[in-house]
Amino acid sequence: MRILRSASERGRVDVGWLDSRHTFSFGHYHDPQWMGFGPLRVINEDRVAPGGGFAPHRHANMEILSYVLSGALAHRDSASDVLRSFDKLRMSGAQDERVLRPGELQWMSAGHGIEHSEFNASDSEPVHFLQIWIQPDRVNAPPAYAQRAFDPQARRGRWGVLASPDGADGSLAIRQQAWLRAVQLGLGETAAWTLQPGRRYWLHLARGAIDIGGQSLAAGDALGIHEESGELQITGADDEVADVLLFDLPA
Repeated sequence: MRILRSASERGRVDVGWLDSRHTFSFGHYHDPQWMGFGPLRVINEDRVAPGGGFAPHRHANMEILSYVLSGALAHRDSASDVLRSFDKLRMSGAQDERVLRPGELQWMSAGHGIEHSEFNASDSEPVHFLQIWIQPDRVNAPPAYAQRAFDPQARRGRWGVLASPDGADGSLAIRQQAWLRAVQLGLGETAAWTLQPGRRYWLHLARGAIDIGGQSLAAGDALGIHEESGELQITGADDEVADVLLFDLPA
């Protein structure tokens, strides 16, 4: 079974400094038909104006991934000694501040509770990024944070693993039996993935255009797949290189 989630039908919040499109119910946007997909709970496509950002706020028991498409995103957290021990990549200025740029993925496991803020790291350029939430397979674990750079050219025409349960192939290890894979496809380039019985898949197109078995997807569109097996064939359909994210999730 396949479920199309069109970019144009997503929820929208525009408050000046923030223009956000919600794939699933979030905040003031509520649609009982779109509460998530398995443990995948949130995909927000956020555009934050220069000088804008999310004030400090608290989360618990959620795996939060940030994927920057353009610009630079600064992250601050409560910076406990436990958090500092996990990852000190790309620290900027204060010890509890990190900056995320295109090609990098940030993981924050809220665990039993953490306070953090995200804001545009530039005073002149907007930042465009995806905020992704996945429900963990355990609760009240210690908070954790990591950030890693992934070369986009390394996944041109072939799948790369960005996040996984065990950190395989240099990916970020998350607390769920889920994988985030990505591929970049130019016009006419193809990639395939074998769908496994007992798993569900969410394909989100971050940019560009693709064709999947005669079905066209544009930037921001998504396709949910479950109770299916066989090969998924994806073809780049635009001069702009397509950036395809595939979430492999427990049923």
